[in-house]
Amino acid sequence: MIEIISDLPVSSLRQRMIDEMNMRRFARKTQIDYIRHVERFAYYLGRPPDTATPEDLRQFQIDQRDAGVGLPTMNSIVSALRFFFTRTLDRPDLSRRLYFVKHPRSLPTVLSPDEVARLLGATTSLKHQAALSVAYGAGLRVAEVAMLKVRDIYSERTGS
Repeated sequence: MIEIISDLPVSSLRQRMIDEMNMRRFARKTQIDYIRHVERFAYYLGRPPDTATPEDLRQFQIDQRDAGVGLPTMNSIVSALRFFFTRTLDRPDLSRRLYFVKHPRSLPTVLSPDEVARLLGATTSLKHQAALSVAYGAGLRVAEVAMLKVRDIYSERTGS
């Protein structure tokens, strides 16, 4: 359940949104983010968010884009407002006016065989060479390599 940090009384609208999120077992961080995004929208409007019009939503998204709000944040705002309009207010007509921003996808940088050899040769420690080899070969992140145990890698080979 979300805690209210402010001493200000919680509006019935906010409480209804919190209740809807609690019913769906939203994570605390998600609840805090959603409330913050709806507050951002209400601040932009200068009035309660349940009085918004389709044009208000359009202008808000344009304003956020022009203010340089990042793509992940924009999409989080859209998710929060869609939840608010669809679940809290039962106004799916307004939620359909909100658009997710597509992330440009780029291909990962792949090292050449020579670069891989130089990377592995940059250390004289067998342990570090093994970690780098596993990380690169399996496409693991640093934290994933750090969490590996011998039992995760070594297994009896059958049929060889």
